[in-house]
Amino acid sequence: MLPETVETDRLRFEALRPETVDALELYDICSSDPDIEAITEYLTWDPHETPKDTLEFLEHVADRYESDDGASYVIRPREGEDGAGEIAGTGGFGIDWEKRTMTLGVWLRKRFWGRGYSGERAAAFVDLAFDRLDLELVAVAAHVDNDRSNRAIEKYVEAYGGTREGCFRNHVVLNGDPVDCYRYSISRAEWEANETDVAVEIVD
Repeated sequence: MLPETVETDRLRFEALRPETVDALELYDICSSDPDIEAITEYLTWDPHETPKDTLEFLEHVADRYESDDGASYVIRPREGEDGAGEIAGTGGFGIDWEKRTMTLGVWLRKRFWGRGYSGERAAAFVDLAFDRLDLELVAVAAHVDNDRSNRAIEKYVEAYGGTREGCFRNHVVLNGDPVDCYRYSISRAEWEANETDVAVEIVD
């Protein structure tokens, strides 16, 4: 049900599984990227300590993909982009079928920040949620202190007519402690009234 590969104007998304990505390459990024501390500062995962951590992550997201509970994709810039073909980060979503809700998540290597990739990725998954999966709501949350992510989220959520719902207290656990997050959402009706012109292609 969930696509293996999605393409937008500048990005290619490939479903993360042990057979679709070099686990050691991903481990090198998730463990020792020069900016790994900045990348993970507001994320719910820590830098990987061993290749086994990376393999277990890949196996976990593969299981979730097979069960249609959600998917994670490696993000690669397409030809013509600086860093074409490299792993820029990963993006994905969880699906609560009972609540008809998709919840987004993403991280990017610092050298790929500031290019609008997060918004382009969001456009692809929002389109997938409403057009292919017939869901009713797309939600996303960010740590209250993560100004960069909150600005990026506000930009694409507002473009679709969505809203910041408010501050959800103790919404996630970060470094062993519960932290507050702002949560945003886009409804199907808002998306239908404000569709963007980002080209999204389900490759397979």
